[in-house]
Amino acid sequence: MTKNKRLIYIALLVAQGVIIGLLENMIPFPFAIAPGAKLGLANLITVIALFTMPPKDSFTLVIMRLFLTTLLGGTISTLMYSAAGALLSYFGMLLVKSLGPKRISTIGISALGGFLHNVGQLLVASWIARSWTVMLYLPVLSWIGILAGIAIGIAANYLMTHVKTMQEFKINYD
Repeated sequence: MTKNKRLIYIALLVAQGVIIGLLENMIPFPFAIAPGAKLGLANLITVIALFTMPPKDSFTLVIMRLFLTTLLGGTISTLMYSAAGALLSYFGMLLVKSLGPKRISTIGISALGGFLHNVGQLLVASWIARSWTVMLYLPVLSWIGILAGIAIGIAANYLMTHVKTMQEFKINYD
């Protein structure tokens, strides 16, 4: 695989992640139980990157997506929340992925990512509020994060199985 092909693939995934993230920010979340919760659809790109790129490239993708999404439609506080969630989620998924496909599936890794994303965001909220009581919101957010993570894992499996370019990158990575 050439360097240019690799860079184009990273750029395309970053662009897709930014667009999905910006579109998701425009969608109101329909559940009054969890104000401020989102489905995290842009994390689909992170899961795909974990399975089709080396860690260095997938980490670059996560950082670029965070900063571009914030630059185009966020604030410093949204960057703090997003970065905490994205980085904890990314490193947790990367660690668990190292167990191998016989021990945990793409769907399981994605569900863990959804959960850890919420943990990261609530840790920042606790730090800002200077109170651990914010963490009482974790059980509610956990259900949403895990269910969204399962859906994202299913979508990632489908895309990596049916999109030729992703299959090629996955083969080159494996």
